[in-house]
Amino acid sequence: MDKKKILLVDDEKDLVETLTYRLEANNYVVVPAYDGQEGLDKARKDNPDLIVLDLMLPKMDGYKVCALLKRDARFGKIPIILFTARAQDSDKRMGEEAGADAYITKPFEPQVLLSKIEELLA
Repeated sequence: MDKKKILLVDDEKDLVETLTYRLEANNYVVVPAYDGQEGLDKARKDNPDLIVLDLMLPKMDGYKVCALLKRDARFGKIPIILFTARAQDSDKRMGEEAGADAYITKPFEPQVLLSKIEELLA
């Protein structure tokens, strides 16, 4: 069985390392990216099965990365989880408008994130 590939885009290096460890322990392949532009480039190059995307990123914010991918026929079907400390209803609405499939706020329960990933990949 092929392992599912997850693109993890967050500028917090410690968080990326912690989540990578957790996701790899659950049989996923993780591709890390640390800013919006790198995330967009890696999404186009690596064609992941799912993207976990922070909103507040250097170079390009998560809303823009999400919208650009969702409007592109080649990548529009990839599920995107917005993963952020921004918990306002307006932030969630902007995420929906950008095309995000889910919205998880930090701090978070790892099991909530894993369950959402499993649900979106099913």
